[in-house]
Amino acid sequence: MAARAVSLNRKEEAGKLVLEAAGRWISSFAGQTEKLVTDAETRRAKSQAVAIDASHIEQLDTSGAWLLERMRRGFESGGAKAEIVGLDPRYKILLDEVQQTNTGKNAEEEHDHNAVENSLSYLGEMVTGFVRDTGEFVQFLGGVVVTFGRVLVRPWTFRLTSVVYHLDRVGFRSIPIIVLILFLIGGILAQQGIFHFRKFGAETFVVDMVGILVLREVGVLITSIMLAGRSGSAYTAELGSMKMREEVDALRVMGRDPMEILILPRMIALIIALPLLTFIGSMAALFGGMVTAWLYGGFTPEIFTERLRDAISWSTFWVGMIKAPFMGAVIGLVACVEGLRVQGSAESLGEHTTASVVKSIFLVIVLDGAFAIFFASIDW
Repeated sequence: MAARAVSLNRKEEAGKLVLEAAGRWISSFAGQTEKLVTDAETRRAKSQAVAIDASHIEQLDTSGAWLLERMRRGFESGGAKAEIVGLDPRYKILLDEVQQTNTGKNAEEEHDHNAVENSLSYLGEMVTGFVRDTGEFVQFLGGVVVTFGRVLVRPWTFRLTSVVYHLDRVGFRSIPIIVLILFLIGGILAQQGIFHFRKFGAETFVVDMVGILVLREVGVLITSIMLAGRSGSAYTAELGSMKMREEVDALRVMGRDPMEILILPRMIALIIALPLLTFIGSMAALFGGMVTAWLYGGFTPEIFTERLRDAISWSTFWVGMIKAPFMGAVIGLVACVEGLRVQGSAESLGEHTTASVVKSIFLVIVLDGAFAIFFASIDW
């Protein structure tokens, strides 16, 4: 018998409705199978318990598994307790995967909730997500610290080549865009300052404003935001792609530590690169401010430099430089965590790459504010 006809028989057993599915529930018979399922759903009984007996199914593919699951959900939506029984163990994984899809609430269920419930639900999800993210970040940071300590004990395991490679990618190749952006920002700050300070006859204080703002805040903050968007997203995409292709699992199977091979070199590269880029970017911003002050305010480079020397101190410079490695660590931490969260789809990869950039920029700004409060409290 080459192919038994697909069937779905109904019978009652001790007050329970039993639907006996038989035949080849595969895509070749999808049209016939769907008619049987639709007919069973339209002739929905008042039974409180429904058993879908799949013991007589000869073959099952994704389309057949979805029809079985659709029928089960249809009976459950009508208030009955429905289950699929007797399925060949070979098809259990396939049915489990189908059951994981489209499990969210439908539009009618969402419509039943009022605005207050929806708002409270959304707030609860945000709080839960924040707690979960914090726990994962702390746990991941602990793993990085342990891995770094292990590398210090066994320095021959340190992947210097990988660090240099990532340092080139996130550091040296970022210099042109960092220099251009901060040059323009420095020029804009000086131009706006000159036009507004001129009303009070205080154009010379533009140099003080540009110098202090750039060295303490703007240089390190803009550089961090640029790296979060450029390099942090790249880290997330790379690790996410490796996760999707099961390369991370392959490393574990081979007895290699992904934290040591994939994460630590990227973290170290960012922690080293960000202070260097901050210094270069700050110098570019000061140069942009000097050029603008020369063109709009008549300050020669000599006057600008002399005034800048009087306006700033070494503490002004070090405030920005001290922040940089911490911000680099935060960017690397978020990027790697989000990359390893990627599941198995392109949609998941896009979501976590976006989340990586947003969370990195948010945490960088929060960290900058915390440092500002700290340095103000110690009068530095």
